[in-house]
Amino acid sequence: MVQSTLFHGALRGADVPKRSSQFEGRFGRMFRSLPPAEFSAKDLQALAASDVMLSQPELSEDKQRPSATPENELDIEENFDIPAGYTYVGQFIDHDITFDPVSQLDRLNDPDALTDFRTPRLDLDSLYGRGPLDQPYLYDMGNPRRAAKFALGRPLTYGHHPSPAHDLPRLNGHAVIGDKRNDENVIISQFHGAMLKFHNAMVDALPAGTPFDKVAQQVRWHYQYAVINDFVRRICGDAVLEDVLPHFRRGRSIFDAPPRLHFYSWRNDAFMPIEFSAAAYRFGHSMVRPIYRLNKVLDLGGPAVGEEPALQGRHLIFAGVSARALNGFREFPAEWGIDWSLFFGVPDRRASHQGKSRVQPSYKIDASLVNPLGFLPEFSEQPSAEDRVTLENFQAKPVAGQRPNLALRNLMRGMAMGLPSGQDVARAMGLPAWDGQRLLIGKAAYEDGKLQAKRLDEVAPNLSRCTPLWAYVLAEATTQWHDEVTAAKLKPEAANQVGTRLGPVGARLVAETLVGLILADSHSFLAQDPNWVPTAGSARENFGFDSILQVAGLL
Repeated sequence: MVQSTLFHGALRGADVPKRSSQFEGRFGRMFRSLPPAEFSAKDLQALAASDVMLSQPELSEDKQRPSATPENELDIEENFDIPAGYTYVGQFIDHDITFDPVSQLDRLNDPDALTDFRTPRLDLDSLYGRGPLDQPYLYDMGNPRRAAKFALGRPLTYGHHPSPAHDLPRLNGHAVIGDKRNDENVIISQFHGAMLKFHNAMVDALPAGTPFDKVAQQVRWHYQYAVINDFVRRICGDAVLEDVLPHFRRGRSIFDAPPRLHFYSWRNDAFMPIEFSAAAYRFGHSMVRPIYRLNKVLDLGGPAVGEEPALQGRHLIFAGVSARALNGFREFPAEWGIDWSLFFGVPDRRASHQGKSRVQPSYKIDASLVNPLGFLPEFSEQPSAEDRVTLENFQAKPVAGQRPNLALRNLMRGMAMGLPSGQDVARAMGLPAWDGQRLLIGKAAYEDGKLQAKRLDEVAPNLSRCTPLWAYVLAEATTQWHDEVTAAKLKPEAANQVGTRLGPVGARLVAETLVGLILADSHSFLAQDPNWVPTAGSARENFGFDSILQVAGLL
């Protein structure tokens, strides 16, 4: 019998389904009959290092200093349909459902033999850990009349001004949380903290005496609803979501309009498809911006220390200098509290009217990664302690023998996992299989009237007819954008303001997997009460991740 009390709740803080002592799942294949695609390492390296897939760093006019697009100017790579916060929502979701510390890039791995050290469910095990009974150090159980809350870390500020934000609990600088990966950068760290505060707010909102299990269930249901209705809808589009879940059209019942999962199926327990985890879901890497403003008050850097004015008050996502980058796994300055109104909301295309107060868009979902992702911190030397960004410390220095280029790591992982080609997956879905004459690699943008993306057969001709699935998903999104702006006969400036989303193959892989994981979970809202709508806050059917932040008191 599972123990459940007001203070502690069940093991892992939930109605515990049967699982191993490590609450782990398994990987598997969605398209088991498709052959693995084979590529030469030389071709993958050339594609990953090409100047269309890995953007060049932005520099000052005299090429002597790192720079960025000023906040009061339009950035051609911004995706006005998806605010920047959703990049890190996607990372949080990923850490909730996948963790593979075992597979290797340099040899073929059997997905059926790999353990997913996360449950393949959107059940927030990265947040709740093993629950208050087994990991009491994650929790604050000081109020005997209410369920356990999460312990929070030190208060954070907006550049010395008060803020509602808190850091994660830390011990010697290390975050004390259910999944250490959620401290990988300052933004995901503070989003994890926001989810802790959302749970705590739900404890306060529900009647006194509500058991921990019930609180955790409500938190999970609100989260699952936001994943479907907000995240999947933005990334995949209304048409794909409502084809997979027809009852999500207003006024329909799931019994009259049952789910349609054409490609993701399971027998007893759900599994994590490698086509999703090792390829399609890595689309989020293209959404990362090179630079972010955390709050409206910070004024560090800039001309006062010899930097470009465009960098003032903003942080690079990764860099070789810790004071000016959002590198994680450390205790960052307390003044770096995030004002989430800069990450969620409706981005304003009139950037000059908003300046540093505007909602920052994500970058477009396309076949291009920003330059800092070619120099990942965990495969590079420790950043310097300097207080300004220079040409010498802008890019982290790789450690000998490591592969710090994220694009190359993704391409190598796909081959090591034996993934099929993008064309084979498209054909298996009954979709046109686009080749290198059709697929575009690079930015979904025009600069000086010239399209920044190139045809794949011009960039990597050997990958033209057999394209790595990850590259195919990104190139498909770029090509879809180009088709749309061309059909609309938009001029380059107007075309740059058209957002991107996943294309036919990528959208179906992502939507079916995320929806399928929720459907397969017998404790999810779709399994227990499919017509349920969120009760926290006032958004109801329109509940999303901005609503979670509002309930948490952060937006």
